[in-house]
Amino acid sequence: MASEASDASTAPAGDGSNPGAGAQEPGKPAETAAAPANGDHGHHGKFWGLVIGSIGVVFGDIGTSPLYAMREALAHSRRGGGGEEAVLGVVSLVIWALTLIVTVKYVIFLMRADNKGEGGTLALMALANRALGRRNVVVFLLGVVGAALFYGDGIITPAISVLSAVEGIKDAPAVGHLLTPYILPMSAAILVGLFMVQARGTHRVAALFGPVTAVWFLVLGALGLYHLSDDWSIFRAFSPFYGVKFLFDNGFLGFVILGSVFLAVTGAEALYADMGHFGKKPIRMAWIGLVFPCLALNYLGQGALILDNPGARHNPFWEMVPTVVYWPVLVLATAATVIASQAVITGAFSLTQQAVQLGLLPRLDIKRTSETQSGQIFVPQINNFLMVGVLVLLFTFQDSHKLASAYGIAVTGAMFVDTLLAVVIVRKFWNWNWLQTCALLVPLGLLDLVFISSNLLKIPDGAWLPLLLGLGLVILMWTWTRGSQILSDKTRREAVPLLDLIEMLRARPPHRAQGTAIFLTSDLDMAPVALMHNLKHNKVLHEKNVVLTVRTAETPRVAEGDRVRIEVVNEDFRKVVLTYGFMESPNVPKALGVGRKLGLKFDIMSTSFFLGRRSVVPSANAGMPLWQDNLFIFLLKNAANPTEFFRIPPGRVVEMGAQVTV
Repeated sequence: MASEASDASTAPAGDGSNPGAGAQEPGKPAETAAAPANGDHGHHGKFWGLVIGSIGVVFGDIGTSPLYAMREALAHSRRGGGGEEAVLGVVSLVIWALTLIVTVKYVIFLMRADNKGEGGTLALMALANRALGRRNVVVFLLGVVGAALFYGDGIITPAISVLSAVEGIKDAPAVGHLLTPYILPMSAAILVGLFMVQARGTHRVAALFGPVTAVWFLVLGALGLYHLSDDWSIFRAFSPFYGVKFLFDNGFLGFVILGSVFLAVTGAEALYADMGHFGKKPIRMAWIGLVFPCLALNYLGQGALILDNPGARHNPFWEMVPTVVYWPVLVLATAATVIASQAVITGAFSLTQQAVQLGLLPRLDIKRTSETQSGQIFVPQINNFLMVGVLVLLFTFQDSHKLASAYGIAVTGAMFVDTLLAVVIVRKFWNWNWLQTCALLVPLGLLDLVFISSNLLKIPDGAWLPLLLGLGLVILMWTWTRGSQILSDKTRREAVPLLDLIEMLRARPPHRAQGTAIFLTSDLDMAPVALMHNLKHNKVLHEKNVVLTVRTAETPRVAEGDRVRIEVVNEDFRKVVLTYGFMESPNVPKALGVGRKLGLKFDIMSTSFFLGRRSVVPSANAGMPLWQDNLFIFLLKNAANPTEFFRIPPGRVVEMGAQVTV
């Protein structure tokens, strides 16, 4: 089963019966080996280019955490957080969080669980469904929750990153006090400008992301190295003893502090989500060779500075910047936060494309911003949604300290979802026994739960916002998939089997029209609604008729040789299946052109595409509750027109209407 094209021009992209599954043929064994990711093979120069590129896209979020993570963790500590035990404890917790969560969980373990080279929650969900060989409700719900939480993170990250950088103006030499009142407007202007340029595409400036962020990490490392001599005893923080002792000494407060410590690892999930763009080896090399050492040095330097000067705890990052380079570092920090925000925004676009292809969301207007790079897309509705959400957050919380209270809960939830989905992969694909599985995943899962529990304490201070947003998106996705399922089942019950229709037409031949008619449907075995209406009202049948469905595979991409599958029913009818990966955008005319090699006679100028437009009305007596019916109908009406979504020339499309209840 798969997510398929609909009968209706405003209907779901898939029938909803199997949102997370692909088009694997019955009896065909699932492929478990991932295709080589970009950068895993290739010449030396290309590899290092991918390493630099990954630094800008993958590590932008985690690279801006030093601006506020230490400050927030120490702010909750007893006696103001400037004491030796507090500093050593927080730095130790940060370093070990980076080691266990980022290095062990993501770099070493989860990056092995890829779906044909792709990562991310939805890719992992599709892989888990393939491992099980069937649709699994629990896996589906986990994927939906993980995707919804990512959107929550996508709203908070740009706001807190840019604002925390611009707040450096407060301590800027000479004019800091004059510019302080303008911090909020300046942050808003930067963010609005960032969202406004999305429609132009990021490929023109993306080449700068890697080098600029690489310089940023080098500056982070250099600042930390510069301050290590303030108190060499900070190296004791490498011992987990100080972190554990700090937590026990602070009691419940230590549990609260963990929520702030987690700010240091936000962005770790990007390692996995962006794996398909750069490959495993470049990302691992960037993390081990540059990012992790520079982050560790900076946190150690902040700790040494505070041990030497406890007053620096109120804003340790900006206190460690020498006056002579303050403004260049401020400009660089702002650029780094804009890049981090850009990475989250483009990640949201990619996730949306996957969700639409997997049938979790209605068809949306997805625009290509580059003729050469397939990953460069722009989704206007998501861009506007994120921009409004970011600005609301910015003017509601107004400073990065308050925003930090809302940050983290969405990320910890998404990380826990990854751990749970990994259980299926480890058991079914890697064939580990339960003892091996538990030995690895139980400690990682417990670590996730500890951080989730700590971040839940932030709910009264603002963490309710991403949770509320996530809940809303879960309801929206569930409504769409459930409504699509009901609509598909109802249509199937009321439809006539295609073979029965062919027998009827043989007994009573209709008038024949020249050319080819292509009927888009979600069920190849049933006569499409548009075909039935064409026979009923126009009383004609074309010379050649193609019943066509578009399916989404459970892999990121499908080879051109596997794109088209044709089944000849009789001299008048053919069934055609077009298969796309969940990271590809369908182009029906182009795929039909490929089908010529398989014997499909296709000429766009003598072909008409028939689509069924269903007018859906709510029903309180069956299916979903009435409020959910109305939500589904709203989503249906606002879905992108299939003519544009499937790249069909508008002048070749005929729509036939029908009314149905859900």
